[in-house]
Amino acid sequence: MDLKQIHDLIKVVNKSNIGEISIEDKDGKVTIKQKEEHVTVSSAPATTYAAAPVAVAAPSTAAPVAPAAPVATNLLTIKSPMIGTFYRRAAPDKPLMAEEGTIVAPGKVVCIIEAMKLFNEIESEVKGTIVKILVEDASPVEYDQPLFLVQPE
Repeated sequence: MDLKQIHDLIKVVNKSNIGEISIEDKDGKVTIKQKEEHVTVSSAPATTYAAAPVAVAAPSTAAPVAPAAPVATNLLTIKSPMIGTFYRRAAPDKPLMAEEGTIVAPGKVVCIIEAMKLFNEIESEVKGTIVKILVEDASPVEYDQPLFLVQPE
């Protein structure tokens, strides 16, 4: 496939709603992917071609982004050390480990994260008072996701 044919394919992709097109022949494979702001062309043998940026119309129904609520800058964050399910109790019939107003110190268990059928106690690494719980009980959490905001002492 020569360069003119590739440019013609790029024009076809730009004018259509095609998101991706791949063509393979004896010389190699060409894949053209349309992205939000530009089209990228990659060729398997060794050559890579990039097309000029393509203007894409923004959706007219875009909702305005609300400003985030102001957060005190002196607050410390207790983050999830793993992916799993966040629990505020050791068992359904046990009391909450931590709630807003709870004073924590390094080593105090503040929650449990279940990962692969193992229940991991998450300990505070900071000293202070919990001012905000950022995660709902029994909800999934990601690695490094903020769980609690703590006012340091």
